[in-house]
Amino acid sequence: MRGFVIRAQSGFFTAETEHGELVCQLRGRLKKGRRMGDVVAVGDWVQVTPLGGKNGVIEQVEPRQHMFARLAPDPQGEYLQILIANPSQVMLVFACAEPAPRLGMLDRFLVIAEKQGIPALIVVNKIDLTGLEGAREVFGHYPALGYEVVYTSVPQNCGLAVLRDRLAHKITLLTGPSGVGKSSLLNAIQPGLGLQVRQISQATSKGRHTTVVRQLFPLEGGGYVADTPGLKALALWDIEPEELDGYFPELRSRVAGCAFSDCTHVHEPACAVRQAVEADQIHPARYQSYLRMRFGDED
Repeated sequence: MRGFVIRAQSGFFTAETEHGELVCQLRGRLKKGRRMGDVVAVGDWVQVTPLGGKNGVIEQVEPRQHMFARLAPDPQGEYLQILIANPSQVMLVFACAEPAPRLGMLDRFLVIAEKQGIPALIVVNKIDLTGLEGAREVFGHYPALGYEVVYTSVPQNCGLAVLRDRLAHKITLLTGPSGVGKSSLLNAIQPGLGLQVRQISQATSKGRHTTVVRQLFPLEGGGYVADTPGLKALALWDIEPEELDGYFPELRSRVAGCAFSDCTHVHEPACAVRQAVEADQIHPARYQSYLRMRFGDED
């Protein structure tokens, strides 16, 4: 029967089916060969065979529409760690203060979302610390690029109704740096949800060979949310340097105007991108993010 994977832990996968939840393992043939990435992830649709009781076995993984993933360290090389399969959207939570916003990291998230064709929602939390205008001074250039920005404050009950509406009936990956208030936001949206998510996040470690729990949490208004632990770094994967400008909307619309088809937008003459930067048509922070990603510097 068909199942939807809502939890993954140590080789066991909980799948929702029309007859209830089944705790499954992979059929042996799915484990054969050298694996360079997760075979099954939360958000996957699978074909399962019941084994009696609440147990089952996964026979087949249906093709993914898209996924949000990162490269994890592995003794044999890089390993593709799938944070979630088939998400409706990714919700990127950053604080406008405490901790200070890392726009370079936000831009990396947006590039990966663009690469995978996943809509991104930017949530700017803790606006009570800077005021709405102060927050807009930092994040106000993103809506013009096609990204929705929701400004929130739990103490002021600001933006929470909008956020609740954006999450309803969707499968959402919630991510961002540590300390930005993700748990507080979730508790405000659905009491107790933030505590549930935090408990799972605390059980999750970066290493591939440690116990890792990934889980989709149901929302009372319909849909699911999945959390990732606060990330300190986010490596790009499956993106060649020469294609990077295609994942920046404000660069993508201008590259055809460059004199050279292999323009790096750094030193070449008649570069439409640099001309736009000099004319203040491209935000300087976004251009700097592009340069750091293109030439391998950490944010």
